[in-house]
Amino acid sequence: MHVLGVREAGADDGALESVVDRVVDRLAERGRVGVVRYDATIADGTHARESTTTTLGGDVTYDLGVDGDWTASGTGMSVGDALDSLATDCEYAVVVGVPSLQYPSIVVGPSAAAEDGETVIAAVDGPSDLELDEVVTALEEAEPHQSLESLVARVKRSPRADRAGAIATFTGRVRAKDSADDAPTQYLEFEKYEGVADERMAALETDLEARDGIFEVELYHRTGIVEDGEDIVFVVVLAGHREEAFRTVEDGINRLKDEVPLFKKEVTVEDEFWVHERS
Repeated sequence: MHVLGVREAGADDGALESVVDRVVDRLAERGRVGVVRYDATIADGTHARESTTTTLGGDVTYDLGVDGDWTASGTGMSVGDALDSLATDCEYAVVVGVPSLQYPSIVVGPSAAAEDGETVIAAVDGPSDLELDEVVTALEEAEPHQSLESLVARVKRSPRADRAGAIATFTGRVRAKDSADDAPTQYLEFEKYEGVADERMAALETDLEARDGIFEVELYHRTGIVEDGEDIVFVVVLAGHREEAFRTVEDGINRLKDEVPLFKKEVTVEDEFWVHERS
């Protein structure tokens, strides 16, 4: 699922909502769209920003479908939780009102400027300034959002799923420390060797799928900042039987770490370093 942020920078609500409407209408021509709205006002009337990624205080409302088949509000979800929920059913998500989102963003208003960690693909005063074709192209070139559930749902839709008796998965996550005396890790930051990493990931999936009894393989590794406790990497295997499923999951994560050029920076409460340089 491709995720697009839309936020205001000195614009009135009417301009922001008109931009959101135009973008959602265009994306709906290409697939199902979910809309996530973030209200930073919490119970005491203040605003909360608890994370550099998508785990936010405040309230999350989200709609499913082009016209909002249903709406959930007061969910207690983070923005990331809402995106995970939408990823199983939607090709696109539009997140409204979140600054520094780690996805391509449109900024609406005369004070448009990128914030830390933000990739602005359009800065406009209003909907008439939008170049929608350029927005869609930039959005679809960016890394999509996936969850374990969305990858499992994808392999279940395989035309060979009727021959499968097993789905095995692996989830890698950020651990705070290896031992009790370690300085806690705040987050990891991943960069990939552009062009090469995606090709090697796709080649690895193809190689694993060529095994007897293996019908579908999905590999996914996040880039950017991944905080303590968040998921980093998923391996999902659809197979005829559990033996080949388990074996392929283990080979998949081991080969991904060995063969796909991804670079990891670790940031602890005391230090930060690129892991390959320290190794």
